[in-house]
Amino acid sequence: MKAFLQSPHAAIAAALAAGALTVAGFAPPALFPLPFLTLAGLLLLWRRAATPQAAFRTGFAFGAGLFGVGASWVYVSLHDFGMMPAPLAAIGTLAYCAILALYPAAAGWCLARLRLDRAVSALLAFPALWTIFEWLRGWIFTGVSWLALGYSQVDSPLAGLAPVAGTYGVSFVTALCAGLLVIVISGSRKARLAGGLALVFAFGLGQLLKQIAWTSPQGTPLKVALLQGNIPQDLKFQPDQYATTLATYKRLIEASQGQLIVLPETAIPRFLDAVDPGYLKDIARIAVERRADVLFGVPIRDREGRYFNSVVSVGASPSQRYDKAHLVPFGEFVPPGFGWVVKTFAIPLSDFSLGPKNPKPLALAGQLVAPNICWEDAFGEEIIRQLPEATLLVNVSNVAWFGDSLAPAQHLQISRMRAIETGRTMLRATNTGVTAIIDPRGRVVARLPQFSEGILVGEVRGYVGASPYVRFGNVPIVLICLAVIAALALRARRVGRAEESR
Repeated sequence: MKAFLQSPHAAIAAALAAGALTVAGFAPPALFPLPFLTLAGLLLLWRRAATPQAAFRTGFAFGAGLFGVGASWVYVSLHDFGMMPAPLAAIGTLAYCAILALYPAAAGWCLARLRLDRAVSALLAFPALWTIFEWLRGWIFTGVSWLALGYSQVDSPLAGLAPVAGTYGVSFVTALCAGLLVIVISGSRKARLAGGLALVFAFGLGQLLKQIAWTSPQGTPLKVALLQGNIPQDLKFQPDQYATTLATYKRLIEASQGQLIVLPETAIPRFLDAVDPGYLKDIARIAVERRADVLFGVPIRDREGRYFNSVVSVGASPSQRYDKAHLVPFGEFVPPGFGWVVKTFAIPLSDFSLGPKNPKPLALAGQLVAPNICWEDAFGEEIIRQLPEATLLVNVSNVAWFGDSLAPAQHLQISRMRAIETGRTMLRATNTGVTAIIDPRGRVVARLPQFSEGILVGEVRGYVGASPYVRFGNVPIVLICLAVIAALALRARRVGRAEESR
């Protein structure tokens, strides 16, 4: 047993367990102190790694635990609703998680390659490398920013940094605090004192920043109604369910009293030009009579044969449209050379076209609304493209694809971070949950139970102004990380040359 605990296999097992445990730092159950402990453990393992290859394997194991548990909902989507055979769904899920695990693995390899001889250097390199590879994960091959470390801190004092430096800035400080925790645990007496004071300063700064109102309310309160149809995913696109779906949403619209009524993604599961014009006229008539606007998700095709995942408005304001610009690989578009994969599972409408990269907010119900569809709100720098003009954020989703898994709660947590970063109210209208109203502080002020039909009614305010993150996006934190890495790499090179010349 003693030999095993001192072997590389023990380090890999410990990293795998730490990664899996980190998932509990995200929603649910959102135990935000936990990632400080697990990342501190990972840093200790990396510091003790004999070679860069060993650090790579340890980082990969941590990532395998993190994504293997945290993104287990991929299997639900592929097998339970995509009808992919269980063995293929398991292989696909494992491959997906393995690819994502390469990013923390690369961070560990780079940390070991720097050969930092001082604890302070490692303390700075660790958050810089972690954050830069997390940022890379968020855009390479269209990006997967899910489970970015910063999201775990949405309820912690560190969330106060989000309007300044975004989610990746929060990730940086979280990893930095994990490094400080290592110093507090294992450093000299003087180092422990300095590390403890630095931790207090980091949390104190975050809490202080939380008190700043980066935006201000504009206009009178707006009454909104968010509709949750609770259409089962396995029935949603069945032809014999279509009439029932339309009847459900028409009934919910008629029962709604809001000035802005929002339906989920693909609430109407048929191309807009194939929908009975009389149905659309009835919805528009109801909205006009109440001086309201209805925003609903529907696929749209054009004369050139392209089709888009869109939201369309009808009602008191002129009809407007938003097309989704960040598509889900395999779910909404097929990467070149992977057409054979799509044939193994049943996902309708899996070859959408991209909407414009710089859309304009929709003028609805006296507000400038910035819509985003499904996982688009997982990309903060894309949300701010419609800001600071937009006064209100609206996310429409169909998270029914992931059943009763971790995904709906994780997605709600992501939406909360977008509200904090931008200082805007976020409205979430989903098919099966979580439908919610989130205030500019990231607090969920109202929500509907999952897997139930209902109307969420509330009063919200539009907000104007721009936080630092809205103005500058991810550029500052990325430049800081690159500067730190470059400076430490240069120093390590000089130290290496000095040792060789002795």
